[in-house]
Amino acid sequence: MGNRTPLYEEHLAAGGKLVDFAGWDMPINYGSQISEHHAVRHHAGMFDVSHMTVVDLGGDRVCDFLRRLLANDVARLRDVGKALYSCMLNVTGGVIDDLIVYYLRDDDYRMVVNAATREKDLAWLMEQAVMFGVTVKERPELAMIAVQGPEARDKVLGVLPPEASAIASTLKPFVAAFAGDWFIARTGYTGEDGFEIILPGDEAAGFWRKLRSAGIGPAGLGARDTLRLEAGMNLYGADMDETVTPLESGLAWTVAWDPPDRDFIGRAGLEKQHREGVPRKLVGLLLEDKGVLRNHQKVIVGRQGVGEITSGSFSPTLQRSIAFARVPQDTGDHCQVEIRGKLLPARVVKPPFVRNGKARIDL
Repeated sequence: MGNRTPLYEEHLAAGGKLVDFAGWDMPINYGSQISEHHAVRHHAGMFDVSHMTVVDLGGDRVCDFLRRLLANDVARLRDVGKALYSCMLNVTGGVIDDLIVYYLRDDDYRMVVNAATREKDLAWLMEQAVMFGVTVKERPELAMIAVQGPEARDKVLGVLPPEASAIASTLKPFVAAFAGDWFIARTGYTGEDGFEIILPGDEAAGFWRKLRSAGIGPAGLGARDTLRLEAGMNLYGADMDETVTPLESGLAWTVAWDPPDRDFIGRAGLEKQHREGVPRKLVGLLLEDKGVLRNHQKVIVGRQGVGEITSGSFSPTLQRSIAFARVPQDTGDHCQVEIRGKLLPARVVKPPFVRNGKARIDL
């Protein structure tokens, strides 16, 4: 038996098929992953993401700490509640984890990191925090519910208490605010609009039921994965890890090089790689034949060499097979993928594949 979120009984009642995910009993689907995917793309769906790790960071030097810890620069966060996506790197530039950090006050930030990397993330945070006098407080008593889709915001605003609804209605994308004990963020992992709501665990089931009564169906990890892949969003442990840098993972845009004197952990490794030439890049693939792209399939790019699919699946929205692949830097517009002993043609494209319910690539 794995760890259980406060919504475990709700998943059972809804017919959720539970699987082990990073030590948690989580729903992979509630009967139809495809239907859940389409519900989010066309209407709204909700996900239990309470397995994610919420960490509050405090202290007079917490900003200095985060500017050292993260490849992106939290000094860019000037408005209360503003969020920043970043990688946390090791000393050689490999990705320890990707995360979101929120600016609450000059001495107070909130961070959300991945469930599968919880132990090593917390150990790294506490090790690095010592010299800055920063407190690192995990918040396991909290739950987290993501509601995503073109109808998500309106439906959630209709369910929230009046004061919380008024606050949530003013949020711009990638901004969060407290409404009492609830932390409401206009963020997500699907390529659709919506909210991620962090709330006390003992209030999660009641809110989940209210969302269901508003016509929002639950969606599992399966749909979450195909949605994020379509949206061009990396998955830690598949598309990047400690053996690769952001520059090899389609995440160069998350590295804040300026100011040049900000000595964030891993900077020297990234600068060396940038100077010498990044050997590989992460690209999108669109299969031009029948078949399904899967993780770890070999990608043949002619004289340039070979690459590998890091995330692959059938896209319910596009009705085509899509993937991320790490390939040699000089890979062109076409390649081949080895599927069951056959080489099938694929086109190299720039993610995202889908955003806000619409295709972003030519089919």
